[in-house]
Amino acid sequence: MSHFHAMFPIMFVRVKSTPNSPRKSVQIVQSVRHGKKVRQRIVRHVGIANSEQNQPHLKHLAEILKAQMQEQNQPSFFAAEETALQIQQARQQQAAPAKALQVQLQQLRGETAVSLGIYDVYGELYQQVQLHRILPRYRYRASNPALFHTVMARIANPDSKRASVRRLGEEFGVRLSLEKVYRMMDYLSEEVPLQRLQRWAAKNAQQQLQEPLDVLFFDCTTLYFESFVEDELKQPGDSKDAKFKESQVLLALMVTPQGLPLSYELLPGATFEGHSLLAMVARLRTDFKVQNVICVADRGMLNNHKLQQLQEAGLYYIVGARLKNLPQKLQAQVLNLDQYQASLQSGVRILSLAYGQRRVIVSHCKKRARKDRHDREKAVNKLLKILNKSQSPKALMSNCGYKRFVRMQGHSRVLVDQNEIEQAQKWDGLHGVVTNVPTMTDEQVLSHYRGLWQVEQSFRITQQDLKVRPIFHWTPRRVQAHIAISFMALMCVRHLQYRMGLQQQRYSPQVIREALLKAQYCVVEHRKYGQRNAIPMQLPEVAKKLYAAMGIRRSMTTLVLQKD
Repeated sequence: MSHFHAMFPIMFVRVKSTPNSPRKSVQIVQSVRHGKKVRQRIVRHVGIANSEQNQPHLKHLAEILKAQMQEQNQPSFFAAEETALQIQQARQQQAAPAKALQVQLQQLRGETAVSLGIYDVYGELYQQVQLHRILPRYRYRASNPALFHTVMARIANPDSKRASVRRLGEEFGVRLSLEKVYRMMDYLSEEVPLQRLQRWAAKNAQQQLQEPLDVLFFDCTTLYFESFVEDELKQPGDSKDAKFKESQVLLALMVTPQGLPLSYELLPGATFEGHSLLAMVARLRTDFKVQNVICVADRGMLNNHKLQQLQEAGLYYIVGARLKNLPQKLQAQVLNLDQYQASLQSGVRILSLAYGQRRVIVSHCKKRARKDRHDREKAVNKLLKILNKSQSPKALMSNCGYKRFVRMQGHSRVLVDQNEIEQAQKWDGLHGVVTNVPTMTDEQVLSHYRGLWQVEQSFRITQQDLKVRPIFHWTPRRVQAHIAISFMALMCVRHLQYRMGLQQQRYSPQVIREALLKAQYCVVEHRKYGQRNAIPMQLPEVAKKLYAAMGIRRSMTTLVLQKD
């Protein structure tokens, strides 16, 4: 998919200023001799730094891309018989158009439309983050193209493997057999490829960032199966989808503060969420010699025993606190709002309490208090409507959230518990974290905890945009391979978002996908002469920016396709 097929002997990164503007262009240039003079030719425009903070990151990215261009000879991933390959070859060879024909529009027949935007942009990124090296070429040479196409299909239009194979042929001109996909998945689920994927994910994230991997965001989710059959991986557990009877697996994910995926762990469904964190951190510390790690996780991820294990392992943590589980003495201090100090954040006050070797930092936010009050009143109003219709306890069986606000009178009468409502009001607007980091201020700790949205957003992308569930596989190795493919797709999506963010261009995965799917070529055939031409369609503005960010030059010249 690369647009660079030759070695560039002398290349370097250049930062070029724009007159009367703070914007600076970061470019990769090559020195070219013209007679006795040496001129600089732009090999790739990396991006525009709108601020001093973005410039070092863009320069660092340019250095990575320069090294890859000097080292890589990138293969073609299209089958020889495909229309997509013919268009790709015509673009790369810059084939001159045939002698102009004087024709009427009625003589042209529309044949098909081929979308190459996903393959152009995400295909280039797939190479740059070195996912093509996950399956060793000497052993799995035939499965590498199948893996590449399957990841592209997961990004473009996630579906079952059978549907993905069909769509690849219909929409992208790629013929791929389902048997090859399944064979590739069996290879991918082996220990060596999975270990390579974990190492390359962390290595690429570390290369992209100009800072050590010292803050890691961690979270878990459950993926259920429409099945009651259990094995060593699929087990009933504490489901986040209220599918307590169905078998499920537990997926743990770790990302950087910028949202770049670092590592993942797939565990049996009955596993406690905190068990995977120590193993993931240990792997990162071994592979990348990471020492001072701060693990950030939501409440419920880690219990007191796991926090003690992190402490003994020399790790720092910032974890959401269960304030109502604190000792009574600390709870009384938390509920005394007079002790809270004003914060730099508007509308927020902070209280810091010693809790053994840890600190409990509690924030009180007026906006959050209004939301808590509104949510509770909404729940109570729904509860009253239900009780007005029926006093039977059976009416509340499917409404687990109401149980805390009701009490039983006798054996069959249900009443609203006003005392419970008053107790809940005391906690409106309060949120706490527990940490053992000694050098951070309370504001810094809370700021790091707020960064958990990055891993939560990654899960949303995985579940909504990449549709990691439902899972249409049943054997453990196929489930492992499905998660690995989804993780590779997530890497591509998040790395592209990060690069666009460096240029102050922030787009959702859906906006990016829709823009790239519109990067099409319309193939027409001359009825009399049989000549086939590929006419490039105009790119949407978002697609133009994506192509520019990846250094891809897309010609708008009509291409002549060779006959099969």
